Amino acid sequence: MIGAGYVGLVSAACFSEFGWTVTCIDKDTDRIAQLNSGKVPIFEPGLDNLVERNRSADRLRFSTDLHTAVASADLIFLAVGTPMRRGDGHADLSYIFSAVEEIAPHLQAFTVITTKSTVPVGTSREIELKLKQLRPDADFVVCSNPEFLREGSAIQDFTHPDRVLVGCDDERARVIMERLYKPLTLRNAPIMFVGRESAELAKYAANSFLAMKISFINEIADLCSEVGADVQEVANAVGADGRIGDKFLHPGPGYGGSCFPKDVSALIRIGRENRAPISLIEQVQSINDERKISMAGRIEKAAGGSVRDKIIAVLGVTFKPNTDDMREAPSIVIVPMLQEKGATIRIYDPQGRKHGEDMLPGVIWADSALDAAQGADIAVILTEWNELRALDLETLKDKMRGDVLVDLRNIYRPELVAEAGFRYQSIGRPSD
Repeated sequence: MIGAGYVGLVSAACFSEFGWTVTCIDKDTDRIAQLNSGKVPIFEPGLDNLVERNRSADRLRFSTDLHTAVASADLIFLAVGTPMRRGDGHADLSYIFSAVEEIAPHLQAFTVITTKSTVPVGTSREIELKLKQLRPDADFVVCSNPEFLREGSAIQDFTHPDRVLVGCDDERARVIMERLYKPLTLRNAPIMFVGRESAELAKYAANSFLAMKISFINEIADLCSEVGADVQEVANAVGADGRIGDKFLHPGPGYGGSCFPKDVSALIRIGRENRAPISLIEQVQSINDERKISMAGRIEKAAGGSVRDKIIAVLGVTFKPNTDDMREAPSIVIVPMLQEKGATIRIYDPQGRKHGEDMLPGVIWADSALDAAQGADIAVILTEWNELRALDLETLKDKMRGDVLVDLRNIYRPELVAEAGFRYQSIGRPSD
């Protein structure tokens, strides 16, 4: 497994749990040292126990020694980052091709090389061409095996997938990939073998479709506020349709994270480059960007038109619960806008401080939700952590100086918030 980041580490741990011997390679010596000492550098529920169990059984190894791992491997996964490239929104493949150049000298027997990273259509064939130039004598096949893991539930997603997608044009590689995933087929998980281009495009299409559902329900929520409908009732009715489904129909301050923003941007770029623009997804991106900006205005309006010299308790800043990931989170747009308007920001997040301290300068970090709320004029829910759902609202109200609660995730029932003495603002519900 080339890359010990989120995708590489989760995948390596889960493959080793299947019984395979996995070596996870990374250039970051500090990260490898942490992993070899039993410390997992990312937060993902259950991952630390999974890593430790398989590391102790010697099925999961961590190293910077590329030669030994590659030379003995039947299968090599490329799980390095493909961040959004500055300037044009395309996926940056520099890490992918750097890894390809580094593994090429060490290939020995027949090897399947598989992209686990999200890559643009045609990347597998480009990797194949590059390797043939570097090692015309090598016996290898390049496949695509995109991941569909949700941060916060990645282990469950890996071990109980909706499907496993493999882009493969070679029968020898297909046999190896079937063997690799046999523990899942025994649980009746569908393994889908498709062309490499289809696998690469399907990952972008899936994430962009989910992003579209989020933007759709956010706009429906705004319409609900204007006509007196309840967005949750509307979403339940729409989601009950089997053709649509109830997932990702939850209104909020916009999507974020490591996948949706960059994959939407990359798909837009792929469409433009191939003269097949995807205008629907271009609009999804625009809606989401505007959504985050408008949330700061919504908070300001709930505060009576101005947040100047007011203390705002922000509860939750990661892009979703059960992760420490701050990438493209709505908070990194909303919080600085409130600061620019003169507000003092106090933040509590169960996991967000590690990355948030650098991304949100000038805020005050609290050790609990009630600590953040101490003396605050306004409380804002930005991330729907379970512990925030169980807050004693009367105690929260007593800690605050003001009485405004802005719930951008609709985690509370309006009548209960009113009983606690709050002036309540949520998204797309009649009380708004």
